Amino acid sequence: MAEKQEFSKYERARIIGARGLQISMDAPLLTKMSEEDLNGVNYDPLRIAEKELDSGVLPISVNRPMPERKEEPLEKIKIEESKISDAAKEEAEKQEERDIAAGGEMMELADSGEEPEIEEEDESPIAEIPTEDLE
Repeated sequence: MAEKQEFSKYERARIIGARGLQISMDAPLLTKMSEEDLNGVNYDPLRIAEKELDSGVLPISVNRPMPERKEEPLEKIKIEESKISDAAKEEAEKQEERDIAAGGEMMELADSGEEPEIEEEDESPIAEIPTEDLE
């Protein structure tokens, strides 16, 4: 007898489901089960298939394809050091600011006075009912 193979829960579910379908379509049982055992599992094809799988009589194997290993040398990464001084960076930033200022207006923060105010009406969700009409 071959050694018992360990299956993942997904493989077990697939195997038991497929074998249960075969049993429900009147396939012969691969294990000898007494009438008492069949009554114990309530003639459930999935439970019968699970007992067959646990006993190791199902002629099934699972093919688990593994990814191919490839060994490739890593390319060396070239890091270029910038040889620009801090003064040159500051001068470039100032020049960029001048270009932006010359190109258009800078947006200022919005003033609340610029937006028209909307008058809020006092609308209460409960309508007032005159009490005079109720009497």
